[in-house]
Parts: sequence; C-alpha cells; structure tokens
Amino acid sequence: MEPHREGSMSRAAVNPTLPQNDTQAEQAKRAAQIAATCLNYQWTTDVPTLPGVPLATKVPESDTPTLSWFLILIGVGLKIARNQLSIKMTSSAKGEIATPQPAIAAALARCDEIEASAARIHAEHAEHAATGIFGRIAAEVETGIDYVEHDAHLALLRQHAQELRGMVEMSDAELRGIGTTDPLSLDAYMALFDTIRAPGIAYQFQEDDVFARMRVAGPNSVLIKGITALPEKFPLSDETYAAVVANDTLTAALGEGRVYLSDYAELDILVPGMWDGLPKYAYLPMALFAVPPGGSSLVPVAIQCGQDSSLNPIFTPSVIAGDAWGWEIAKLVVQVADGNYHELFAHLARTHLVMEAFAVATHRHLAEVHPIWALLVPHFEGLLFINNQAATSLIAANGPIDHIFAGTIASSEKAAASDRLAFDFHGKMLPNDLAARNVADPAALPDYPYRDDALLVWQAIHDWATQYVAIYYADDAAVTGDTELVAWAGSVVSEGLVKGFKPIATRAHLADVCTMIIFTASAQHAAVNFPQKNLMDFAPAITGAGWAAAPTEQAGHGKQDWLGYMLPVSLALEQLNTLYLLGSVLYRPLGTYLSNDFPYLAWFRDPAIIGADCALPRFQAALQAVEARIVARNAERLAPYPYLQPSLIPTSINI
Repeated sequence: MEPHREGSMSRAAVNPTLPQNDTQAEQAKRAAQIAATCLNYQWTTDVPTLPGVPLATKVPESDTPTLSWFLILIGVGLKIARNQLSIKMTSSAKGEIATPQPAIAAALARCDEIEASAARIHAEHAEHAATGIFGRIAAEVETGIDYVEHDAHLALLRQHAQELRGMVEMSDAELRGIGTTDPLSLDAYMALFDTIRAPGIAYQFQEDDVFARMRVAGPNSVLIKGITALPEKFPLSDETYAAVVANDTLTAALGEGRVYLSDYAELDILVPGMWDGLPKYAYLPMALFAVPPGGSSLVPVAIQCGQDSSLNPIFTPSVIAGDAWGWEIAKLVVQVADGNYHELFAHLARTHLVMEAFAVATHRHLAEVHPIWALLVPHFEGLLFINNQAATSLIAANGPIDHIFAGTIASSEKAAASDRLAFDFHGKMLPNDLAARNVADPAALPDYPYRDDALLVWQAIHDWATQYVAIYYADDAAVTGDTELVAWAGSVVSEGLVKGFKPIATRAHLADVCTMIIFTASAQHAAVNFPQKNLMDFAPAITGAGWAAAPTEQAGHGKQDWLGYMLPVSLALEQLNTLYLLGSVLYRPLGTYLSNDFPYLAWFRDPAIIGADCALPRFQAALQAVEARIVARNAERLAPYPYLQPSLIPTSINI
C-alpha cells in the first residue's frame, strides 16, 4: 500500500474564495483541479441493486474510513462475532448444525487475538496522539515513518474486519438449522442474546403505550400524520372509537386535531418473496392513534390490516381473551410494515442515497478552495464507502434484506430506488415536513420526542450555516454570481436527480440548503439509524416480514398463532447481527471537523471560522446547549429518547 500523504483534499483552504473573486490564473487553477477530481467522481445510474439511482461509479481512496473508524468497527464486530459463535456452539451441541465445535472454539480464540491486536494498535496511536505526532503537519522524515506505520496498521485492521465478517456470516445450512429443535417461543428469541445484553424493548414491546410511542420516538418517526377526517377506506365508527378512548368522541377528537394516522399504502410496490420454501407476507395496514382529552401521549385506537376495508376488518385493543391475541397480531402486522418503511424509505432512500447525490456533485463542481466545499465535505465522510457496502451486500440477493424483509429482493430494491427518486428536497426540510404531516403543533401532540429534539438540532445547524454563508458571501449578488455554485445546483437536479431542488438566489436560501444537507447527513440519519440497535435487534418487536397472511378477523386467535407470524429464529439472529452493527458505530460527533486523511488534523483553518467567538466555536457551544436541554428532557420523559443528543449524532453517514 502506498503511504498516505497530506494532499489537496486533506483540509479546507486557509482562505476559501469564491470563483468570481479570483484572478484568471486562480480561476484556471480551480478549473483544472475540478477537472482532475471529476476523474475520480463520476456518475452512474446502472448499479443493479438500485436501478436508476445516481451513484458514484467507484469509491475513491480518500472516501474510505479512517483507522479510528475501523477500531470502533472491530470493537463492535468482536461483540457480534462472540455472540454468534456462542449461539453456533449451542446449536452444534444440539445437532441443529454440522459445524464442528473445535472450529467454533478456534474462531473464538481468534477473536481474542484480533482484540489484542486492535488494542495494541489503539494504544500505540493513543500514545502518538499524546506526544503530538498526530497534531503536527507532515514535514519530517520521522513523520514519514509514521505514515508507513499508520498505513500498515490500517491494512491490518481492514483484514481483521473482513475476518470478523466471515465469522458472523452463516451458511445456508446454518440458517436452515439454528433454532429448529426448540418450540417457537419468545424465550427462543431471547436466547439469541447470549453474550450481548437483550434490549429493554424485548420486555416491553407488547405494551400498547410502547407500540404507540414507536410512531413518535421509534426508528420511523417520520410517517405519522395528523388528520381531521377519516379516510373513506377506514370506516371506524363513533361507537368503536368511544369504546377505546374513554370520555371522548371521534367527532371531538378530529375537530380538535387529536387524531393521527400511519398509513403504509406506499408499500404496495413490494412483491411478497420466499425464504427456504416458506412464503413471506408484506402488509399494507392503516393504524389510528389519538391523544385523549387532557392527555399528552398517543394511544392506539384501531388497526386495519390492509387497504381494502371489505376484506380487512378493524381491530381494536381488547382485554377479552378471545380478541386479545388478534390485537397482538394486528400490532405485529403494523410493525412489519413499519420495518419495511423504515429500512427502505426513511433510512436507505432518504438519508444514504439522497446524500450521495450531493456528495458527488460537490466534488465534481466545487473547487477545493470553495467555502461551501469546505463546509459540506466533512458531512460526506465515509458515505460513498458505506453506500457501496449496502448496495453490494445489504440490499442484494442472499443478503439480510433479501432474507428478512417481505419483498422479493428485486421489489425491495425497486422500492428503495423509487422512493429516493421521489424525495422532495425542500418538502422534506424538517419544518416543512412537520407542517405537511400536521404534526408541528406541540399543543395538539405534546409528546413527540423526534420532532422536539430534531428542531433543536435543526436550529443549531441553521444558525451555523447562516453565519458561515455570511462570512463568504457579502450579499445575494455574490450567490448568483458564483459560477461553481450554479453548476453544482444544476448538477444536483440534472445528474443527481434530486426532485424539488430549486435554483439558489439568496444567502438565506443557500443557508437553508446547507442546513438541510448537514441535518440529513447527521441528525436525520442518526434518528433512523441508531434505534436499530435498541429497538430493532429484537426481532419480535420490529421486523421486515410476516410469515402468515394478515388476519381477517380479530376473534379466535391464540399465542401460538401470534408466534406463527414471526420470522424463523435463525433469521432473527441475522437481524440481530446486522442491526446491532449498524446501530453501534458512533464516530466523530456532530461539530467535530477533522481531516479524513492521516494525521487527521483540524479541518477548518480560516481564522474567520475557528477564531475565538467565531462561527465554529459558537456552533459547538450551541450543540452543547442542545445536549444539556435534551438530557434534561429525557430525565422528565417516561422513556428517554437519546438519538438526537448531539454527542450521539455522527457528523456523517459512515455506517
């Protein structure tokens, strides 16, 4: 491997400039640099797993993860591998799989060796950091040696990561065998958490208030809408409503704006698939919730398990033994639909894929001395790498989505791609989205943690972007006169295929655009990614497919019927492995701006940005204030919502 060297992309310019303010010679230099960069960043819409989505043709070396990121990944990977190997050992002892126990024991021993190796690398680089080697500019022979050492360590960590991935993967025979000798039960799913602690949701997911809370503080808190009239296809009667919500009427609740609907009709693009000869089921439910009079939190009111009311009766909460398990099945139907909507739309399409359009356009059209290039590039760190991993292994044939989710892999890929191409940039800006879904008013819906915490982070980012833009753009004419910015915006629309992206004519609009990009790449991704560990790795709570047809009547079901809707235990283990990983890699929190190139120096160098009481220190102070406010809120909430605490929001989509 060639040693890393600090190049033109390793840090932002000391004094960023706009193209119209440069001399002809400087403009020519900018143009030459952009032309050279375009050779590394090129568009394609031909990635087979994401048809029609504009993506990068390759992942440049400068977009690959750092040594620090791999150390975090390996720490998480070791936890998953040890848990997986322990499960395999038990399964082998039961005769469920033919994997030899000595081979499993050898793999566990290898985990110890990998951990020791990673610890040595971590300790050595921590020592370098303490002595200042990481903090000075590379200019000496000694530092050149450090580069070689760094790259050797990075190569070794990459090998370790690949080896751990191999330990976690299951063969077809193992997938067919694990968990098959014991009766299907919640205990069987709990037993998958052997050396990893089971999440709290495993003990709470059947509670109706927890089910309702998932709409406003779960992995997918961006679907629920406030309604003032019931859809014709959801014929809930006044009497049924009143029987569920005490001392209330449907007319009053609708008139006062206290009724909310989650409608999963968009999932009709999915074609139900198969796994190991077993049919999987995709559902299109509608779930109604309300805030009771004088209340603050949602309660579940009714569920219709399909879009056609003539085929799908309405289910309601019930304590009657003959109806209770039917209600549990209906909630599971909603959670399956929510898992698909979350993973394919809210997570993959609306954060990962749409941000790649901005990353590629930024590199192709903004010079590395451009201030907006400097502002945005740190928020794309690791994005192209992780998206490439997703396209080639996660949402691919015989991958986790193919196994665990309801649709055929082709229809799941099409669903994610279609949703990405339908993403409306300005419509999905946080304040606009909340207003469009009629959930912006805290008086009507007091308990909405995602909304309340997201708005705090949005405002802090907006203030940062506004101050930043004002430093480099003297007025609105400077925005319209910026030829690189005009080309960038045009590329986002014509090549990146971002719907609803408008020409930028004012400093205020540019600040809004930068806010949306930074928020989506950091906070919005955090809100949909990190709940995967605590809320989704226990498959009975939320998963991607049902394993029986949607019920057509509420009465007459038992616990075993409910369990029959859940995925095979081996696939629950695969879900645990995948989502625990995705929800555990926390790297470089928001407000941390460092180079992605060794020796990872501070990114910004312009005194107007980093000086005392300048824009960046103000932003970092604002994030600390947001952190304190959310921590205080969580102390008062019935259940904490940690996912938008700035300290837990990575700067970019790097996992």
